[in-house]
Amino acid sequence: MTSLPQEPQAHPAPTADTRHPAPYGTPDAPRIAVRGEAHLEVDPEIARIAITVSARGKDRRTALDDLTRRNATVLDLVKSYGEAVERLETGAFTIAPEHAKHSRGERVTAYHGRVHLTAELTDFTALGELTTRLADLDLTRVDGPWWALRPDSPAHRRARTQAVREAVQRAREYAEALDTTLTALVELADVGADAPPEAPVVVGAMRSMAYGAPVEDTAAPLDLEPQRQHVQAQINARFTMAPPRL
Repeated sequence: MTSLPQEPQAHPAPTADTRHPAPYGTPDAPRIAVRGEAHLEVDPEIARIAITVSARGKDRRTALDDLTRRNATVLDLVKSYGEAVERLETGAFTIAPEHAKHSRGERVTAYHGRVHLTAELTDFTALGELTTRLADLDLTRVDGPWWALRPDSPAHRRARTQAVREAVQRAREYAEALDTTLTALVELADVGADAPPEAPVVVGAMRSMAYGAPVEDTAAPLDLEPQRQHVQAQINARFTMAPPRL
């Protein structure tokens, strides 16, 4: 039994993949790549202070009781400022023995205890008064303030919006220089969006001060001047434009 010869199958002609346009544009749809940037200087929204409460006793129980009492005093003082304090958190707690110097044995001469707290305030007038009153407490150290913006601050959105508008304006100026116009937006991305994540960069310097020296009389509230924050946004944008006549 013989088989009939098969006719060769016709392969469809290759077509352009419209899903993946040419990365650098074409003569019929030239591309423009620009960068938009924005730099804003705004007032801080929050201030953070670090509080370290210490205690010392000849035995562990005495040191622990004293630390508990001092810690409660600090917590009550901070909480007394009500809505001015947005957040209050307790961090590390330690209590450790102090060994006698130049002693070959393990003789303990005293115990030291510490509690670390962090307070976040939105009322900067109350901030100066609170830091002064905390520094007036025995064996209490205050570090800060560190000024910052909230992660969802409107300032970040304003910076991003301004960066996009600058990119569009810059692309239009390039197109106008060629006596043509933009036709479509091809890509919009944060600078470094395709790169691997890096360590976070803190925008805006932070001011740190330490207080803790005992004061005999009630001290006047500190006059703390809020430090302006710098907000930045950078984006890359690509557009297509109508073919210019060169």
